[in-house]
Amino acid sequence: MNWKDIPGLDGVESPGLLIDADAVQQNIDRMIEIVGGPDHVDRLFPHVKTHKIPEITRMQVDAGITKFKAATLSEAQMAATAGAREVLIAHQLVGPKVDRLATLIDDFPNTQFAVLVDDPHAADAINQKCGDAENPLDAYIDIDCGMHRTGILLGNPSDALRAHLDSLSGLRYAGLHVYDGHLHDPDLQVRTEKVKEILGKVARHEQQHPSPRVIVGGSPTFGIWAAETSWHCSPGTTLLWDFGYGNAHPDLPMTVAAALISRVISKPGEGKICIDLGHKSISAEMPLEKRFQFPDLPDAQPIGQSEEHLVLQTPNAASLHVGDIVIAIPRHICPTVALHSHATVVRGGRVTGERWRVTARDR
Repeated sequence: MNWKDIPGLDGVESPGLLIDADAVQQNIDRMIEIVGGPDHVDRLFPHVKTHKIPEITRMQVDAGITKFKAATLSEAQMAATAGAREVLIAHQLVGPKVDRLATLIDDFPNTQFAVLVDDPHAADAINQKCGDAENPLDAYIDIDCGMHRTGILLGNPSDALRAHLDSLSGLRYAGLHVYDGHLHDPDLQVRTEKVKEILGKVARHEQQHPSPRVIVGGSPTFGIWAAETSWHCSPGTTLLWDFGYGNAHPDLPMTVAAALISRVISKPGEGKICIDLGHKSISAEMPLEKRFQFPDLPDAQPIGQSEEHLVLQTPNAASLHVGDIVIAIPRHICPTVALHSHATVVRGGRVTGERWRVTARDR
């Protein structure tokens, strides 16, 4: 789809987030195909951190997906509001967040919440404030499989924590959480070999110490885990996709379902334009030249970006006028979405007038 030619775009304020609802549905359908089709949809445990939008969660629920991961309590609440049957908060809760979880559990009795732990003290605090002997809270053990960000090693450390969980009346050991966020090799064979190395370790451990569930992977390794195991898979970026993952992982058949609308606000010199796409509207974590793609200005080179401005050098500058629309595709969609209060919905190739609130952008 050529985003710039969408009817109704002239009435959309910039900078703004655009979401193609039809493309989101296609991506949901492809996620289901990857895990084996509708009969195996229960394997999906997608993350909501990319979109943070209840309407997109409901689209997944309508497709038979009922289990979700969340990084924040606001995301967990959004998922519960949208009809999630289960929500795993995949971020070890500490401090006042534990009290908020207790409130969330009371407010949404039809949603089964679960927590992620890698420390017995954190488990104790959650057990004290959220545990219920008659209805224990599910707790997954976070395994460090190579990312070295959170989690503990599989083996004696994880076995000891499992024994500790078994000693707590208000928590129930639910399984292992194995996130391989460090695996993003463009070469599918290399990525596959690295996944199989982790898979072998987990499978051997599971033979000796079976778990109720194993939740594995992220978006780059989604297809590999789905093909090689019967475990639960946890993609997230697959819902909206971006050019970063699209370029690096063409083996995943996802469609870019989100873009940014911006406009020319000044022409500061020959061969230059300034658009209203500052780093308050697109993720700025990458080097400047890697943050965006411009489908209609493929030769544009960024010169400088500030809070509300982006200056581009482009051979097409003379043909552009102040007020003209410039479409950008972000390299990393997840933090970009969090910069916007709402998304303008495109459906059937046109602006519909719908606006989806990014309700879980708050923490």
